Amino acid sequence: MNTQLISILIFLVVILSIVTEKIDRTVAAISGAVLMILTNVLTLEEGISHIDFNTIGVLIGMMIVVSVVKNSGLFEYIAIFTAKKSKGDPWKVMVSFMVITALLSAFLDNVTTVLLIGPMTIVICQILKINPVPFLITQIIASNVGGTSTLIGDPPNIMIGSSANLSFTDFIVNLGPIVIIILIFVIYCFKFIYKNSLISGCSEDVINKLDEEKAIQDKPLLIKSLIVLFLILLGFIFHSKIQVESSIVALTGACVMLLIGKQDVNEIIDSIEWTTILFFVGLFVVVGGLSQSGVIHNMAMFLIDITNGNMTLTVLLILWISAIVSSFLDNIPFVATLIPLILTMQTQGIDVTPLWWATSLGACLGGNGTLIGASANVVLANIGEKHGYEITFKKYFSVGFPIMILTVILSTVYLLIRF
Repeated sequence: MNTQLISILIFLVVILSIVTEKIDRTVAAISGAVLMILTNVLTLEEGISHIDFNTIGVLIGMMIVVSVVKNSGLFEYIAIFTAKKSKGDPWKVMVSFMVITALLSAFLDNVTTVLLIGPMTIVICQILKINPVPFLITQIIASNVGGTSTLIGDPPNIMIGSSANLSFTDFIVNLGPIVIIILIFVIYCFKFIYKNSLISGCSEDVINKLDEEKAIQDKPLLIKSLIVLFLILLGFIFHSKIQVESSIVALTGACVMLLIGKQDVNEIIDSIEWTTILFFVGLFVVVGGLSQSGVIHNMAMFLIDITNGNMTLTVLLILWISAIVSSFLDNIPFVATLIPLILTMQTQGIDVTPLWWATSLGACLGGNGTLIGASANVVLANIGEKHGYEITFKKYFSVGFPIMILTVILSTVYLLIRF
């Protein structure tokens, strides 16, 4: 049996295990990674080389930062403030947090955003006595939509920007308009899906009596946290100019918080979502097996061959295949495979500009399709699960996949009009 067939079989078994929820997703991913090595699809060294340590570093660094910041009472303060401003209306809270999530995801990476927003959401839902699962699902989708609009919002955009020499402004100008349209559209979709089922179990009088000032448990820590968070934000925005990886920015912020926060280090380290970290390590190796055996490359070559040089058809195929594949695979290796093929077309005198935007829209929006489609999805689902609110693969898929299809349809119309 050749390595391509073995890698496909292992990948399908892992995905099936996650979808059916017969096996814990972290166990499924790690088991798949081990099988890739045992069946000689990958050597151990090759498997390690496919792990995106930049993503892992961002996750660990920001989990530490969030854990320290949480002890200041900042999240409770924002949650109570938002509840009072919305007068306890769950729908207004949902829309507020979707807009905040989308905006932050554009200027931070979307994983960092959900690490910050997730705990606030759960606190505010506990105040309103309402199930936070619909709120978490809307934030997953908002984070991926917002992250599509800038160079630093989502890892595929960083890769595309670097390879195509596209600036922060290029992304804002070319993708900003459609992202705003998509966000408004998604908000209206959720109004149809959730508005009538969002009923607060807490009266407005009770909410008005809440005092957000009392939520601050450690004012010196709060001030330190705000300063460090601001510096981390600047680091994420300018990391490419100062030639420092985003993971180093996050880990530096984590070290600073541990040094100046004066918190119990063992408690902070224990609070890291290690199951999430291991899930990503396993998934990177499993997808690395598909890449190493040539499956992803063959898929990309087939994509180029069947278009036969027709630019409109190439744009639409790249958009839709990127979206569907990115719903079930990590989008980073797929984008990494597409980039050299697009650059090859460029050397033949073809204007490939529309292909870069099609790849970005497909890969980033495609992440909304399933619970494992993007890093932010898994992180926010695990935050919910840690607090006793489980988002199952099926529950998310029933909402996320249809919305992903609709947003890609909007992107199709935009690309046809724009280019």
